[in-house]
Amino acid sequence: MRILVLGGTWFLGRAVAENALNRGWEVTAFNRGRSGVAPAGTRSVHGDRTDARHLVKLAQHGPWDAVVDTSASELAPRDVLAGTRALQPVAGRYVYVSTVSAYQGWPDEALTESSALLDAPADADADFGRLPDGWKGPDLHYGRQKAGAERASVEAFEPDRVAILRPGVILGPGEYVGRLPWWLRRAERGGPILAPGEPTKTIQPVDVRDVAAFALDQAVATTGGAYNVTAPIGRETMGGFLGACLEVTGSDGHLVWTPDDVLNDAQVRQWTELPLWRTHAGVWNIESDRAREAGFTCRPLSDTVRDTWRWLSGGGMPVEHPRWAKHGIDPAKEAAILAGLGV
Repeated sequence: MRILVLGGTWFLGRAVAENALNRGWEVTAFNRGRSGVAPAGTRSVHGDRTDARHLVKLAQHGPWDAVVDTSASELAPRDVLAGTRALQPVAGRYVYVSTVSAYQGWPDEALTESSALLDAPADADADFGRLPDGWKGPDLHYGRQKAGAERASVEAFEPDRVAILRPGVILGPGEYVGRLPWWLRRAERGGPILAPGEPTKTIQPVDVRDVAAFALDQAVATTGGAYNVTAPIGRETMGGFLGACLEVTGSDGHLVWTPDDVLNDAQVRQWTELPLWRTHAGVWNIESDRAREAGFTCRPLSDTVRDTWRWLSGGGMPVEHPRWAKHGIDPAKEAAILAGLGV
């Protein structure tokens, strides 16, 4: 099996490349060569996906049985379209990693694969869906870009040759966003810890290694389609997640569960200042039965927490990314909220 990974040097792309090598596959990784290195045994090709000349040169390294696209999160749909058109003659299948943000109803509504997607053409540029100054509504720019990129992948390849994966939150060793690492470091620091909402609140993060394995399973599948890739609804809770963070770090900290309205009144930014906390009804209500029917398995979140701590405490360093700095509440702000609760 010959596979091309678009990305391949960090987090999901690296997990895909490592898993493929473990399967005995021949792996080519295409990236700019600026963020980490591909796993040993991978053939690396450096280039820019937005440069047509580089795409032509990349295609000359083919053919491949499949392409797994893990690096299009910041690309405009038209760039994804150009890439898929260049690779279609030399690739059998295309696995595109999208996001649940592509749905019209996320994060307010429960979702299935049949839920409506946001509007975006396959050839949209990077400004499509960008909000005007002064806009007070939800920011759907990112979701529209991803929905357009999904259409680009299907337009270039026949539908039966394309698998689209829509994960929600991906955690695990190598995470560059900073959600789980922040909680682990906060647990390690100990003391009273501001815990959002209710401990029974269900959440659905998925392990990066499980997403990678499913992407490769789809690379050898014989049918196409779209799959939500999340943990089962109701299996994991915020209390279990934070409890696992305390356990693996050996922390003496204790969780102070704080109602949503108190956090909102204190202007705590949802999703970032207390990572994974969001009050929208649909954010953790995503059906992924279709993926499980296709063979997707999702390890317990406690295993992800444990392995991420091993990576982090063992000197693991994520690729530098601006999203890291957006996560985590300032200690002074946390202390002030806790003081207001009498803690």
